[in-house]
Amino acid sequence: MMMNREYLTFAQKHPQLFVNPPGIIFTILLDEDKIQQAEAEMTRRLAAHNLPTEWAKVGIVYQDQYLLLLRDAVSFPDGSLGTYIRFVNPDGAPGVIILPVCQGRVVLLRHFRHATRTWHLEVPRGFGEQGSSSEANARRELAEEIGATGAGVRLVFLGEVYSDTGMSAASNKLYYAEIETYHEAELHEAIAELHVVPIAEFERLIRDNEITDGLTLSAYAYAKARGLF
Repeated sequence: MMMNREYLTFAQKHPQLFVNPPGIIFTILLDEDKIQQAEAEMTRRLAAHNLPTEWAKVGIVYQDQYLLLLRDAVSFPDGSLGTYIRFVNPDGAPGVIILPVCQGRVVLLRHFRHATRTWHLEVPRGFGEQGSSSEANARRELAEEIGATGAGVRLVFLGEVYSDTGMSAASNKLYYAEIETYHEAELHEAIAELHVVPIAEFERLIRDNEITDGLTLSAYAYAKARGLF
């Protein structure tokens, strides 16, 4: 784990991730004395429950090319001090989620997900690339995952969604896509096949809990609310 100096340097470089808006909030503490007080309080609480006291350490807990995990010192709404952990995206590029429809049929992916160790029916999605617009990222994902490209793709921006506000600061841009053609997906993405269904069947899959991916459900909710279904 990196020490506080690296954490504070990161905070200086990414002030948008450490904003304290007005109101009753979890206030992030960047004063070093306050950080030490918060660490001392969390150390006491952890020790009282026979838990590892290193879990009290404020800093960059973990980082790789996909995610960055922070443990912040915070002042809770009641004024007590402690720590709070969160995932952040330091690049700030939102992911993209695209609900593709071809001639009245929804194009889903049957996708194996490592995190859940099971198969899911999902719409295409992916990480945003820094320096590219969200629309460009959405078009790239459609091309890579279902082979929909060029003038045969019409995108409608639906909105923005956060997949887990309790843990992650990452956001996703939602799109509805009218596409003219598609083809089978790439196997290296652990996508077994495309599952192309009429809208009524897509809604039945949701109703019967056969679609459980939250981002797919978000895309459907936005599209439905905008009258696209």
